[in-house]
Amino acid sequence: MITTIDQNAALVLIDLQKYIVQLQCAHPMDGILQKSAQLVEAFRKAGKPIVIVHVEPISGSFKTRRDAKSPAMAELPADWNEIAPEIKTEPTDIFIIKKTWGAFYNTALHEELQKRGVTQIVLAGVATSIGVEGTARSANDYAYNIAFASDAMTDMFAEAHDHSFKYIFPRIGEVGTTAEIIEKLG
Repeated sequence: MITTIDQNAALVLIDLQKYIVQLQCAHPMDGILQKSAQLVEAFRKAGKPIVIVHVEPISGSFKTRRDAKSPAMAELPADWNEIAPEIKTEPTDIFIIKKTWGAFYNTALHEELQKRGVTQIVLAGVATSIGVEGTARSANDYAYNIAFASDAMTDMFAEAHDHSFKYIFPRIGEVGTTAEIIEKLG
């Protein structure tokens, strides 16, 4: 349940890129994009910062030991990294390029939020258990208040999505729908 949206809140959208939003996910992507676009519109109307995060993987990935093999990336179209057209960006938005799961590591996100006096982030995007959760964990380390837009994020795996919402997100923030967040935004 969302109790409040801070006066100095920012919307942070994770990895809503053309290629990523075409992946098979646990929830219909058109709904995720619609809810994310509603959040953008509401934050823009309220004059609050909007952060557009997109991943730009390091070629060859990281050389670490792990059991799971990363899927081979097929030939990607030239515009694969562009933000989905449903998300209407503006030059005044904050654009963050990340190369890892979380949007804080080795980026200017924390500095950009601090320059604007941001005390809370509202998170949405893809994938719930990777980019969103990775960003949320770091936001918690930096002591940001966090609100999760439950109907504006999804994952490739329903179980991973559900795990984040059941076990992780309630421990580090508040969970609510897009409508609840917009209502509290005023």
